[in-house]
Amino acid sequence: MITLVFDTCLDKMYVALKKDGNFLSSKVIENHDNKYHSAFLISTIKGVLRDNNLRPENIDLIGVNIGPGSFTGIRACVTTARVMAQQLNCKTIGVSSLEILSKAYNKKDSIVALDARKNCAYLFKDNEIKGAVPIEEISTAGLNVLTDDKLQKILNGESYQSLNLPLGEVLADIAEEKVQNLEADWRFLKPLYIQPPPMG
Repeated sequence: MITLVFDTCLDKMYVALKKDGNFLSSKVIENHDNKYHSAFLISTIKGVLRDNNLRPENIDLIGVNIGPGSFTGIRACVTTARVMAQQLNCKTIGVSSLEILSKAYNKKDSIVALDARKNCAYLFKDNEIKGAVPIEEISTAGLNVLTDDKLQKILNGESYQSLNLPLGEVLADIAEEKVQNLEADWRFLKPLYIQPPPMG
């Protein structure tokens, strides 16, 4: 099975390619000057496939981050996955950024808390998304905390932005696991907006 995964929801874009249990490629792209990293998504996917002598038609499964994260990034990620899966007639699976980060962090008694603005955090605890929770209601006592640069100052713990977590590899593994039990049709792939997008 050939699995392509990509994510433009977090602070860096990543694209990874896996074939029959082995990772062929994993690329990370940061924002360049005034260009948001999602602008490089299609060219990066093309490059990863070309470098591995594969064509889009060879892809069996597409796995993507569906959020929470950058609203622009979520839209870019989900729209690209839906169009590709429809055109290639391949399976597609969406995974939340919170689950990806939790699995990549891989520490016992841990939570993931990402900035949701308005003095709230997107909280992932006990293998479940708890929603956008007011920061003052989040208890971190006795827990390993994975967060982002902004909330690290408040919640302590570690920021995923300063760790070199294998997010592409983890997303591919989760997608291949989920495809065994979920309907992996592009029609069911939807953005995960825990809060509504900002207006204007």
